[in-house]
Amino acid sequence: MKTINIFLFFISITLVSNAQAPLRTKHFNLSNRIGIQGYDPVAYFTQNKAVKGNKQFAASVEGVIYYFSSAANKETFNKDFKKYEPQYGGWCAYAMGATNEKVEIDPETFKIKDGKLYLFYHTWTNNTLPKWNDDEANLKAKADKNWNKIFQ
Repeated sequence: MKTINIFLFFISITLVSNAQAPLRTKHFNLSNRIGIQGYDPVAYFTQNKAVKGNKQFAASVEGVIYYFSSAANKETFNKDFKKYEPQYGGWCAYAMGATNEKVEIDPETFKIKDGKLYLFYHTWTNNTLPKWNDDEANLKAKADKNWNKIFQ
């Protein structure tokens, strides 16, 4: 009986995971299914900087492919991918909160707050990170609500 319960548990996890893939590929900020424009999601946390990943260290999770700068970062990600994925599907956090829009990001403009990765739009004329910092609590609450409506 225990074996059957364990088997059913793993089947249900697989079904939920497979059901998430189309939703994630539809709503996440991806280019050819690649997240964060090929930047290493773990490096933001371990090196506190944006580091370009390498195809050689690719991992696919629920329809999204991430590149890593090392095998160690890939392994770390695979142990708990939700911890390292960017908020709001990798779209600009400021835009998600301010205007409920999916806006492209500059992967080198980011913030880690409370163990979460937030990415921002940044051009030479407009950097949304300082705007986010000016009203973070309000914008985060709105962004969370807006993303939950989009990503159902």
